[in-house]
Amino acid sequence: MFRKNVRVLVAGAGGFIGGHLVCNLLKAGFQVRAVDRKPQWQWYQRYGEAENLTLNLEEKEACIQAANGCDEIYNLAADMGGMGFIELNKGKCMLSVLINTHLLQAAQICGVPRFFYASSACVYAGYKQTETSNPGLKETDAYPADPEDGYGWEKLFSERMCRHFMEDFGIETRVARYHNVYGPNGTYDGGREKAPAAICRKVITALRSGKLEIDIWGDGLQTRSFQYIDDCIFGTRAIMDSQIRQPLNLGSAEMVSINQLVAIVEDIAGVKLKHNYQLDKPKGVRGRSSDNTLIKELLDWEPSISLREGMEKTYAWIYDQIASEKSDSSIVNRF
Repeated sequence: MFRKNVRVLVAGAGGFIGGHLVCNLLKAGFQVRAVDRKPQWQWYQRYGEAENLTLNLEEKEACIQAANGCDEIYNLAADMGGMGFIELNKGKCMLSVLINTHLLQAAQICGVPRFFYASSACVYAGYKQTETSNPGLKETDAYPADPEDGYGWEKLFSERMCRHFMEDFGIETRVARYHNVYGPNGTYDGGREKAPAAICRKVITALRSGKLEIDIWGDGLQTRSFQYIDDCIFGTRAIMDSQIRQPLNLGSAEMVSINQLVAIVEDIAGVKLKHNYQLDKPKGVRGRSSDNTLIKELLDWEPSISLREGMEKTYAWIYDQIASEKSDSSIVNRF
């Protein structure tokens, strides 16, 4: 619906998902206040049509400034990355609890009636993810609690904060549990990248260097599902606009092993590489996928863009970035 008089705050707008969400909301006719703590030249996407602010949302006063005058808040702000980052930065990841706490308080103070929180599949109990043949995680599998240490605990606690601010203060909160989102205009190197982008980068580097080898973390048998960014944005807005007050999975049900993901990228690149398995590297749970029974029942929809289709687009974008050899080539400025 075209609602040009609705002002929306996107927290974490300088990040991968946040940048895509800002773009989508602007195209839909919303007034967008885009906020991130990074300098704006470091944002993955930046649009002149939005009100762009650099604020540290770990601070309560910054959250009040960001929320003031807004009708809706999307909280995608977090200090996070791929498994290599979150396993080695547990305390740093948990500090993101300040962002959600202060944004919820700001919503209460400023009278913002609707609030979206981007949670994660890392909230799910580890004892449900010990086998590669994971049947898919249901929303109820978050309890009894045994989430990913650090990052997962922060996400689970923040989900409860949303629930209780809805119960106590009447803020309509919505929660989506993201499963491995990937696509263009995101991180593909530097230590925070996730598996799809990292594998694209490694294959491209091997192809361009002529050293036809790839390092794979773990034994390559661990399983995951990966959701393309367009499905993530559609699902995020659908959940925000719905009457669904419980956390929902937002992820693909197309589960693959890391070896299968590598094979898809090799096929896209037209190359076959020697696989070097690094068993001492962070590799996360053994098997994880999204059970989409509930989202299909409640929204009559689920993510549907195939992994092959999404990876072709992601590979092409990362190839162009690497080929350009410009450190700022991932920044899209629209003024």
